[in-house]
Amino acid sequence: MDDWDVPYRQSVHEALALLSGQWTVAVLATLALGEKQFSDLLDEVNAIEERAGWASHPKALSGRVLTDTLRRLQGHGLVERRSEGAQFTAVWYQLSAEGRTLLSALRPLASWAQQHREPASPSGQP
Repeated sequence: MDDWDVPYRQSVHEALALLSGQWTVAVLATLALGEKQFSDLLDEVNAIEERAGWASHPKALSGRVLTDTLRRLQGHGLVERRSEGAQFTAVWYQLSAEGRTLLSALRPLASWAQQHREPASPSGQP
């Protein structure tokens, strides 16, 4: 076995684990458009999914799931949270520099998926 084989596999596994979660990529991609307040982020993620015909998710993103997703992404240093400090004030979220580099790294994967997507049948079923 090559010396790079195990670290390569481990790194891929770690990256995929980081991206796990039904809404992770949707939240990161929405924050790529700029800083958002929590409620605007929630609305925008759901609006994008609705326009896509709910192809990626069977139901809307809830506030609870968004909170959990944002906390996890913050914990990994991918998202930054900003508030005015007082309780019950508006909170904004944005991608960190590390989050932006992750999204850049995902572009080739997205391109690959688009090139290898099976065409939908006339009935709309794959």
